[in-house]
Amino acid sequence: MKKILLFGADSFTGKHLLVYLSNKDYNVFGTTLSPSNSLLQCDITDKGNVKNILEEVMPDYIINLTGISSITYPDKELFYKVNLFGVENILKCILEINNYSPKKILLPSSAYVYGNQEQSVLDETLCPNPNNHYSLSKYAMEQIAKTYFRKINIIITRPFNYTGPTQEETFIIPKIVLHFKTKKNAIELGNLDAVREFNDIHFVCDVYEKLLLSESSNIIVNICSGRGIKLKEIINYLHDFTGYQLDVIENKCFFRDDEVNRLVGSTTRLFQIIGEVKQKDFKETLIEMLKS
Repeated sequence: MKKILLFGADSFTGKHLLVYLSNKDYNVFGTTLSPSNSLLQCDITDKGNVKNILEEVMPDYIINLTGISSITYPDKELFYKVNLFGVENILKCILEINNYSPKKILLPSSAYVYGNQEQSVLDETLCPNPNNHYSLSKYAMEQIAKTYFRKINIIITRPFNYTGPTQEETFIIPKIVLHFKTKKNAIELGNLDAVREFNDIHFVCDVYEKLLLSESSNIIVNICSGRGIKLKEIINYLHDFTGYQLDVIENKCFFRDDEVNRLVGSTTRLFQIIGEVKQKDFKETLIEMLKS
């Protein structure tokens, strides 16, 4: 069985990938920052800790799912400590282990590195325009990782927004779903007309496995579907499905100066590598979240 190591297996994506890959022909190992009976404890900002884990597992494939993913996270330094230098620790340790070379490592960045662009559909040839510490730390990670392309088989992914059951309510879609589930009177949101992709977590898991097994490496690729949707459309569907009317208040305090107005990706490169990948209608994802 091929061995896969998921750094950050206790994250939203990690939990779903752990189940997804364990149901296939893989021996899956995962790390967590806190002590755990089922996962390996690892702090990727501690290079010695990272090296010990890699030497213990010697995985065929690695996916890094650790990171500070909230744009509004207050500790700006931690963005770089985890998202940039933590990833560099993994890459350095791989090269320091004798007679070890993983088949592939996936390093998720973020579609937010694109920032605001004049082009309506974002592809990997565009010059990134990161405009906050989250996207800056991810773009810096990409640049550092590219210096390892000739030494390690790496794919840098730029995931567009995705969601699904068990995602924390600090993220926008689970927040909206929770308000409908608990029949809150009102919800305060930011820009209801901003266009985003909201893909399904199972789509992301499927794509990640296909990228691991692909012939491609040393490349940056969008994880996207090209389907954009406005928050107001999501709210209207949840209203129609549940029959519950939620008072939606557009709060200007939730608008950001660095707001990206449209975040929809081109699937061309992704589907050239792994073939077209279908996913469920987003309404089905919302229903799953309502019922979970």
